Amino acid sequence: MFDKIRSTFKGFLEKITTKELRGEELLEALEELKIQLVESDVAFDVAEKLAESLRERLEGRRVSRSEDLGRIVGEALRESLSEVFKGLRAPDLVEEARSKCRGGESLRIVFLGVNGVGKTTTIAKIAYMYRENGITPVVAAADTFRAGAQEQLKIHASRLGIPIVTGRYGADPASVAYDAIAHAEAKGFCVVLIDTAGRMHTDRDLVEELKKIVRVSKPHYKVLILDALTGNDAVEQARFFDQAVGVDMVILTKIDADAKGGGAISVAYTIGKPIAYVGVGQDYKDLLRFDPEWFIGRILG
Repeated sequence: MFDKIRSTFKGFLEKITTKELRGEELLEALEELKIQLVESDVAFDVAEKLAESLRERLEGRRVSRSEDLGRIVGEALRESLSEVFKGLRAPDLVEEARSKCRGGESLRIVFLGVNGVGKTTTIAKIAYMYRENGITPVVAAADTFRAGAQEQLKIHASRLGIPIVTGRYGADPASVAYDAIAHAEAKGFCVVLIDTAGRMHTDRDLVEELKKIVRVSKPHYKVLILDALTGNDAVEQARFFDQAVGVDMVILTKIDADAKGGGAISVAYTIGKPIAYVGVGQDYKDLLRFDPEWFIGRILG
C-alpha cells in the first residue's frame, strides 16, 4: 500500500544532504519531488502546493552538527501534508444517527459515484457498520437505470437482514428515495441509505436526476464514492459531483490495492472535503474510518 509515494518521499529525504538548506540543491530536489508526486497520482496543483510549503519550511534553515537533518526534513514533510487535511474531519456517522434518532428523525444519506467504483458494496459496508452498532438502516435502491443494480442491493440487504425499498426499472428515482424515507419514519428506523445511478459523470441527465433526488430527500449528507486506483480521474469526478450537487464527504475504495497513494491527498485538497472512510477489502467489515495521521504515517513510512 502506497509504495510509490512512500519511495518518493524517501528519495527526497535522501537527496537533501546539505547542512544549510538553500540554493540550487534544495530547488532541484523540490522540482524532482513535484514530478515524482504527479507520477504518484498527486494532482499537479497539489504537488506544487506541497513543494512550496516545504520550501517555506526549509529554505535558509541552518542545521547544527547536533541536529538530525533527516528528522528536520521529515517533520517538515509531515507538517506540509497535515496542512492538506487541516480542518477536514468527517463527522461520526454512527453518532450522527444516534443523535437524529433521539430527536425522532432519520439520518438521510445520499451516495454518489460513477459505475465501477464500488458504490453498492460500500453502501452494504455502511449498512453493516450501522447494524454492528445496534442501528438498523433502510436502504433505498434509487438506481432505477442500471440493470441489476437493485438486485445487487437486495442480495446485500438479505444477507444483512435489513429492509430495502425498491421501484420498477425506469421509475422516478426520487420517488424511491421518498418512499424509503416515509417507510423509515413510519417504522422508526434511524438511518436511510440512498443509492443513486452511476452513469458517466459527464451525463447531464444524471445531474438533473441527482438534483431531484437531493431536493426530494433533503439528505443530511451527500457522500461521494471514489476508486483510489483511478488516479486523477477521481479528482475530476470529485470536482464534477461537488459542482453539480455538492459533496459533504468522500469514501475511497480499494485503497488496500493502491500502490501510489496520491488520490487521497489530491481529492481532499481539490474539493476541500473530508475523507470519511476507506475501503480495504471486499468483506463487510473492511471499511475503516479515515484518520489523516494514520495516512500520513503510512506514506512517510
